[in-house]
Amino acid sequence: MASVMEDPTLERHFKGHKDVVSCADFSPNNKQLASGSCDKNLMIWNLAPKARAFRFVGHTDVITGVHFSPSGSLVASSSRDQTVRLWTPSIKGESTVFKAHTASVRSVHFSSDGQRLVTASDDKSVKVWGVERKKFLYSLNRHTNWVRCARFSPDGRLVASCGDDRTVRLWDTSARQCINVFTDYGGSATFVDFNSSGTCIASSGADNTLKIWDIRTNKLIQHYRVHSAGVNSFSFHPSGNYLISGSSDSTMKILDLLEGRLIYTLHGHKGPVLAVTFSRDGDLFASGGADSQVLMWKTNFDSLNYRELLSRHSKRVTPDPPPHLMDIYPRSLHRHTAQNGTVEINPIVADTQSGDPQVVEVGRVLFSTADVRSHDIGTSSRYQHISGRDSGPARTHNRPKEGEDEEERFPGGMTASAAEHSGIPSNLTSTLENIVQQLDILTQTVAVLEERLTLTEDKLRTCLDNQVLLLQQTQQVDRSDEETEGSSV
Repeated sequence: MASVMEDPTLERHFKGHKDVVSCADFSPNNKQLASGSCDKNLMIWNLAPKARAFRFVGHTDVITGVHFSPSGSLVASSSRDQTVRLWTPSIKGESTVFKAHTASVRSVHFSSDGQRLVTASDDKSVKVWGVERKKFLYSLNRHTNWVRCARFSPDGRLVASCGDDRTVRLWDTSARQCINVFTDYGGSATFVDFNSSGTCIASSGADNTLKIWDIRTNKLIQHYRVHSAGVNSFSFHPSGNYLISGSSDSTMKILDLLEGRLIYTLHGHKGPVLAVTFSRDGDLFASGGADSQVLMWKTNFDSLNYRELLSRHSKRVTPDPPPHLMDIYPRSLHRHTAQNGTVEINPIVADTQSGDPQVVEVGRVLFSTADVRSHDIGTSSRYQHISGRDSGPARTHNRPKEGEDEEERFPGGMTASAAEHSGIPSNLTSTLENIVQQLDILTQTVAVLEERLTLTEDKLRTCLDNQVLLLQQTQQVDRSDEETEGSSV
């Protein structure tokens, strides 16, 4: 059992969301934490004490997923408004809209090179997008019900997805084909992810289970039932040796995957825990729940620095690598239930470093003509305190205190002056919204036409191949006939 000094501890809590917190992710440099909520807003919290938090406005429905790009220069968010937004995490609040799904988008995830996004949707599809050109690339369509989650493998060659059809599917991104299906769920598969070496995938279910599969042998190697309600989210520690899960039973569980046992049960949220995530270096983890709070915890139980180890794994390109430190053992199929000797942690939920941060609300209209699927429906720039009460023109909300510089540093290391931003007249906003609606319709139409064009091209290619084959066969028959006539003469 871990000693007291090794137990995870609650470091901070963040209050700013006005509804259920549904997703969270740390920036690669561990200086920021992003969270999405049913209040339709994306929050970016600066982890430095007394630093401002930023509320990004633009989505028109619940935010379901959030993920920082590997460089930290972009943040992607998915929403029930059927869109994915690509944000620049700065005071400008600029975002670009990706739209091709025809139903709620459940998750969003960057590839390790930052060049692609993968999304999962209630339209039963998984879609892949190009980040640089801001365009839809292709769909993966084999699920027969809502798709809850989709994730790239560390090398970007595979995609794992899961959904309400009670399956977990593995896709080859080069062939764009489903190459494996994992079943054995008593309910919806709610979440899926790769371990950091890419040799295993884990999946959670509404049937209270967590399962880990070795994708090299296609076998279930670990099966946990440690929660008393559905598992909503989980996250691998960067070492691959631990996993944290969040459940509707209001608890978080930390599993030791090497020993195959539950080691911690964490309490802190009042209500279901919907999001859990480790930081990139594993020193911290965050959780979000139905109580509208984001909690940040210090890991403590594993102090090994894995940065060099992870960099080596990111360079692995062979499809069937030899065993290594981050492989998950044991390899025999076995079940795990809660055992005696686990540590229960029930902290007093209080911010141990500072009071509630001041929240600045941002969101600016940004037009993008690079692609018909890329446009922004962001709202005008405005600043508000966390109370949400109007207190005069937008510029007065962020007036610097005496002794402070007019120019301040904002998330992502960018600087801006409050005087640079101004509101947009309501009549212009209404006109822009009407234009955006027409663009949405056009986007969906183009997406359908592209899919039909792709099918037509495939059929035409098949016909041409058949014609070439038929012509070759005809020529062979003619030559054989000529040879027969020549020999008879």
